[in-house]
Amino acid sequence: MKKLQTIKGSIAADSLGLILPHEHLFTDLRGPNAGGYAQAEASAVVNLVGPYLAEASASGVTAMIECSTVGVGRNLSILQSLADVTPIHLVAPTGVYRDAYIPNVLREVSEQFLAEMWTKELTEGIEGSSIRAGFIKLAMSDNDGPTALEVRNLRAAVMASQNTGAAIASHTIGGKVAMREMDVLEQAGLDLHRFIWIHAQTEPDISILKEAAQRGAYIELDSVGAPFQSQPELLETALALIAAGYTRQLLLSHDAGWYNPARADGLPEEGYRGYTALTSDFIPALLQRGLAQEQIRLITINNPADAFAF
Repeated sequence: MKKLQTIKGSIAADSLGLILPHEHLFTDLRGPNAGGYAQAEASAVVNLVGPYLAEASASGVTAMIECSTVGVGRNLSILQSLADVTPIHLVAPTGVYRDAYIPNVLREVSEQFLAEMWTKELTEGIEGSSIRAGFIKLAMSDNDGPTALEVRNLRAAVMASQNTGAAIASHTIGGKVAMREMDVLEQAGLDLHRFIWIHAQTEPDISILKEAAQRGAYIELDSVGAPFQSQPELLETALALIAAGYTRQLLLSHDAGWYNPARADGLPEEGYRGYTALTSDFIPALLQRGLAQEQIRLITINNPADAFAF
C-alpha cells in the first residue's frame, strides 16, 4: 500500500483528496546564522496561519507538503502545533537548502554522513523525535547551481532515497540548472521518476519542460495565484504539458504562506498569500479549457500522492 508520511504518522495515499505539493507554513529566509533564526511562539504562528489552513481545508485540501527545510526555518515543534489545529495532513521535509543557506555544521560533512542523517529522519524521526520526514527537500543556486556542495547534497539525497524510497524535490530556477541537476542525479543512480522539479515554471522554453518530463521528472508549476506570475501563461504551460502527454507528471501548487519570524507581525514581506487559488481560480480555468474532471483528479490528487508516497 502506498502511504504518505505525515507529522501525525503514515496515511494511505488513496484515502486522500486534493494534495498541495509545495507550500510554506513557517519560513525564515534570513538564513541559519541570523539571530533568533527559526524561532517564534507557537501560539502566534497558529493564530496567524490557522485561519488560512481552515480556509484551505474548506476548499477541499486534504494534505499539504511543507517545503521549508533545514537552512530556511524548519521548526518541527511549530509544525506539530499547526498539525494539531487542522484536519489537513502536513508533511515535513528532511534535506537542506541551497549553498548560501547550508548551516556551518553541515558544510564540511561527507555525502555518507548526510545520507545517513537524512535516512534516519525518514525512517526513525526528525531531530530525535518520533516524527518522520516525508521527503527530501534540496535547492540549487539560481544561476550557477549545482555548486560543489549542492552536488554533494544531490549525491547524498540519492543514497537516502535509495535507502528509503523517498522522493527528492528541489528548488531549481531555470532549465539549464535543472538539466545539470538531473544529470548528477542520474549519474548517482536515481530513477528520475522520484525527482520533482520545483519552480519549473521559471523555464520559459516548454521544450525543456517536456524534455525533463520525458526523462521521468515531475514538473511542478507552483506559482498558482502568485501576483508575480502571469496566470494565463501558467495555464498555457500546464495545457501544453497535458497536450504533450505528460498529465501524469504535472504538479500544481501555490508556493504560498507563511509565518515570518523576522517580523513582529509574522507576515511575509509581500503579505500572507493563502492556499485556495488552485481550487477557486486555476482548476475552473482548466475546466473551461476543456479538461475533464478525471484529468483534474489525476493532477491534483493522484499525481502528488504518487510523487510523495512510500
